[in-house]
Amino acid sequence: MATFAVIETGSKQYRVVPGQKVKIEKLETKVGDELSFDKVLLVADGEDVKVGAPYVDGAKVAGKVLRQGRAKKVIVFKYHSKTRYRKKKGHRQHFTEVEITSIK
Repeated sequence: MATFAVIETGSKQYRVVPGQKVKIEKLETKVGDELSFDKVLLVADGEDVKVGAPYVDGAKVAGKVLRQGRAKKVIVFKYHSKTRYRKKKGHRQHFTEVEITSIK
């Protein structure tokens, strides 16, 4: 069984393993910068599992910023029948793509 961790960033939780690429909520960093996630909720290494309350003490997940980008457009369409009400709006969410380098 591989080593993995559950981290919290941008009010969301992600299950990550070393070498994985993850798209997370936008962080104000430059491409190539190193990141450290201290909000680690769980670390599992084979049969050794550490669960935090709420975070695991001393656990860190390191990553490297690969790119900053925007997701594909999502169409938000509001419609009320029989009242001629139609609203069409598009939205593109910003994200930061991070490659997980190590779990400590």
